[in-house]
Amino acid sequence: MQIGLIGAGSMARALARGWRRPVVCADPIAARAQALAEELGGRVAASNVEVARSADLLVLCHKPAQLAEVAAEVAPEARAVASILALTPLSAVKEAYPGRPVYRFIPSLAAEVRVGAIVEARDQPQDPLLDGEVTRLFSELGSLVVLDDRLLDVAMGLMSCAPAYLALVAEAQVDAGVRLGLGADDAARLVVETLAGTARLLEAHDRDTLALRRAVSSPGGATARGLDALERAGVRSAFSAALDAAVGGRSR
Repeated sequence: MQIGLIGAGSMARALARGWRRPVVCADPIAARAQALAEELGGRVAASNVEVARSADLLVLCHKPAQLAEVAAEVAPEARAVASILALTPLSAVKEAYPGRPVYRFIPSLAAEVRVGAIVEARDQPQDPLLDGEVTRLFSELGSLVVLDDRLLDVAMGLMSCAPAYLALVAEAQVDAGVRLGLGADDAARLVVETLAGTARLLEAHDRDTLALRRAVSSPGGATARGLDALERAGVRSAFSAALDAAVGGRSR
């Protein structure tokens, strides 16, 4: 299956690197598209229309606000369309690409290394062979979770935004370690390796976060005191507010 990318920004690069195959791409910043094509052995198309003509699956990686503009240009040439556009419901993409098989996914940057979660919008069957091929293609990039389309923006706020949130958490932990005397490189290594190990532990133990916290904590111990400080500082309300902010501009 020849993949065509409209857009060659961060998420397009993550997808292409995760798929590990040549792509056809176009981007308003020509150098960005050229770098992606050279890295993966693909090619830069002269226009969005050329991408659509060349691709078996057209993946929309442009800005959500450009949906109607891009579709007016390329919809007649598209064979099948997969959207990764945030805050853009499946119905809107189908309206922009009438008569074409249309799919909606929300990935995260972790797709680049084929880990993490990929969310697909639940839909009625369109073309059984193509449906299966597209689902398998995105399943290569991580653990695929199928949800009702109305929940994809919530999922985005949890997992697609999360690399930035967790990077901020890691940065805050590193800063705290440096404040108490650790070197920045040593603190960063300790924090990042611990985050990676914690993810593996949660996966191995059925994602039971409470059980892991109890296993690490002892009454009155250092972890219990640290958790209490985080709770008093409002860590739960901070993440809840972040999710509200992320989905607050969702399309209706």
